Amino acid sequence: MGILSGNPKDEPMHYGEVSSIWVYLSGVNSTIAAYQTFINHTGDGDLKKFIEDKIRNEMKPQVQELEALLKENGIALPPAPPERPIANLESIPVGARFNDSEIAMTIAKNIATGLVSCSQIMGEAIREDIATIFGKYHVEKATYGLRLLRIQKEKGWLVPPPLNIEERELAHV
Repeated sequence: MGILSGNPKDEPMHYGEVSSIWVYLSGVNSTIAAYQTFINHTGDGDLKKFIEDKIRNEMKPQVQELEALLKENGIALPPAPPERPIANLESIPVGARFNDSEIAMTIAKNIATGLVSCSQIMGEAIREDIATIFGKYHVEKATYGLRLLRIQKEKGWLVPPPLNIEERELAHV
């Protein structure tokens, strides 16, 4: 039996796993603060509920799980920004507000970037538990991405890239 053939939780993390998890956790913490700010700017009830749900049921559980993993392995945690206070949307000047469509597009971009990060960490992991954790996060992100896509379509916020319409399809128009 080699050093990496027992319980994955008893195996040491390699430097890539440590660095990637530390950076990912730091990013999630920063994104929570940004999304709390977005909540203050959001006028659409569906988008506000989506952001609150994403923070509560995806992001904060990830923070707790990854903090525990790093602590168990003797790794110092990255600093996290403080919770953002709740503000009244009407107290934010109109020209200084983020629009709901801008918020949705930023979150969609963050989800896409997060999918890539999860895939990268899964690919570099040699500990099965770490690969499994990020596989779970990948599925969570994909699920939230689909939910947000539906919201963007329903609200008319989705700006598609140029559509490729074949000549034969134009003949039927």
